[in-house]
Amino acid sequence: MDKIWWNEQWMSWPLGPHYAASSNMENAGKLQGKLLLIYGEMDTNVDPSSTMQVVNRLILANKDFEVVAIPNAGHTGGGAYGDHKRFDFFVRALRLVVPPAWSALTPQAPAPPAGAAADAPGVLDADTVPWVASEDAFPGVVRR
Repeated sequence: MDKIWWNEQWMSWPLGPHYAASSNMENAGKLQGKLLLIYGEMDTNVDPSSTMQVVNRLILANKDFEVVAIPNAGHTGGGAYGDHKRFDFFVRALRLVVPPAWSALTPQAPAPPAGAAADAPGVLDADTVPWVASEDAFPGVVRR
């Protein structure tokens, strides 16, 4: 049993072949492409041990993946840190570039549009995060 209890409460007993067919754990060896798992260490919705069972099967299948545990967090996408990890993951996986270290960036908020309040929040665009727009726009980007 890979899902501990959550979905079993919605399935009839006994469990049929559809259970294994829909199991992330049972299908981990079929993974193609890239995978990032983010989970909260204190999740009470999806028991973290369910994620660790999938991680174990991925390791046994020699699959390449990334996993991020968010300490003291419940059912979450990881907040700002999770956003940062997802952003970098997708830049690497889809753009095939290595994003620069976030600590090395000092983005300047663009000037607010005419008539906008001076304290209007900036937007993320090619001026503030240039590697999003083009790998050529940021000289420090390393292409794989």
